[in-house]
Amino acid sequence: MIRNFRRARRANYKWWAFATVAMGTFVSVLDQSGLSLALPLIADDLDASIPAVQWVTLAYMLATSSLLLPVGRMSDILGRKPVYAAGFVIFVAAAILAGSSNALGFIIGFKALQGVGAAMIQANGMAIVTTTFPASERGKAIGTLMTTVGSGAIAGPIISGAVVGIFGWRAAFFLGVPIGLLSLAAAIVVLDSGAHSSRGGDGKSGFDWFGAGLSAAALSILLLVVTNAHALGWTSPLAVSALGAVVAMLGLFVWWESRAPQPMLALDLFRRRLFTLGSAASFLTFMAGSSVFFLMPFFLQGVRGLTPLETGLLLSPTAVCFAVTGPIAGRLSDRYGWRWFIIGSLIVNGVAMLGMATFGDDAPLWRVMGALFLQSIGMGFFYSPNSSAVLSTVERSRYGVATAFMTLMRTGASVIGIALVTSVVTAVMGSMGYEPSLDAIASQGVDEGVKGAFTQGVRTAFFVMFGLNLVALVLSSMGGASSPSTDVPAEVGERAAVR
Repeated sequence: MIRNFRRARRANYKWWAFATVAMGTFVSVLDQSGLSLALPLIADDLDASIPAVQWVTLAYMLATSSLLLPVGRMSDILGRKPVYAAGFVIFVAAAILAGSSNALGFIIGFKALQGVGAAMIQANGMAIVTTTFPASERGKAIGTLMTTVGSGAIAGPIISGAVVGIFGWRAAFFLGVPIGLLSLAAAIVVLDSGAHSSRGGDGKSGFDWFGAGLSAAALSILLLVVTNAHALGWTSPLAVSALGAVVAMLGLFVWWESRAPQPMLALDLFRRRLFTLGSAASFLTFMAGSSVFFLMPFFLQGVRGLTPLETGLLLSPTAVCFAVTGPIAGRLSDRYGWRWFIIGSLIVNGVAMLGMATFGDDAPLWRVMGALFLQSIGMGFFYSPNSSAVLSTVERSRYGVATAFMTLMRTGASVIGIALVTSVVTAVMGSMGYEPSLDAIASQGVDEGVKGAFTQGVRTAFFVMFGLNLVALVLSSMGGASSPSTDVPAEVGERAAVR
């Protein structure tokens, strides 16, 4: 039986590896998307304030985002399988500890520890998939993996809502344990260590501890500032000082990485036009896209008067649309090249943003749904071709840090995009004489003046996001190559990778 399994695994290894990564990706996204439903119950049970309890998710986000690059580089040195599997050990252990804790401080700490495990999982999942599939099928693999991400995002609130309602808030932490253990077992049994080791390395590569510390500190401070800037004020002494420290640390990071013998993030990647422009376009596109899914629930409930259930039902099909279009875009871009799919998707995104920028207080739901579907189609058709294009410039031996950087661009853009539109909306509300806070539109009995001010802020925010999408379109048009001829081999230097 074991022999038959091994024979079947060899014959269809790429799909066995994909199924393993898909399971791990699903549990990671499910855990992150579903926990927010438990926060009010945690606050009530532990007699804590909502701002204090929100550190449960913030600690997880900070740990995950700040460590993506270091663990991605670590996997290039040590091999992807051991780092990926160790991530699940940490992820599951931290989930059990957090769910068993009775003090908020311990829950926050263990959730941060779980973020370390999540970074190890997320930084390696796409790298494992993209090194398993040939270049001619890279888009299909990435697109299908995005279906798993979309499924986890949809299932997270639904499953977590059900189990929290029945078993209490601790179930939100324990939910990922059984699937996490299955994912760990699958990683150990299925993944081939040799297939996911660093190719072309001489075994002497060192880890850039100073660069890792600098990048983690800079990202942590940046995310803390942007998530609290609407409350602190962007021009407050604390915010300005923190942003100045981030700029200084990033400058030191660039200086160090250009001189380090074994840099964590080799800067020669950014001399490859397609890598740089594609990464920048991805960052701007996800900044714009995250604003939609953040602001629309406020608009639908606070302005249009929908219930949370109705809002969820209205938004769920758009998430399904994103999950469905990803694999289609990946397959088509593998066959016909990336360029026109990327450009076309950004044009669709821009049309959707302009449509949302014209919403009034009484915007009919069919218009809202139409714009949301357009935006979801645009995002679905953008991600796979863009990711394939960026990875076509990278040697396989550096897929770990490259895919970690891409994931960081996506997650960081989402956080910064939400902070930006929050600042825009609240600034417009304040300029019109209303409370400059999203709490004003989320409270009961919102008057027509507040609705109008909020809607004007949303329109302004979407015009800003349209501008970012337009810049992404210009950058993507300058990208150059349309499709790869071959994979970039590990033993070939930078010249073979430049497109």
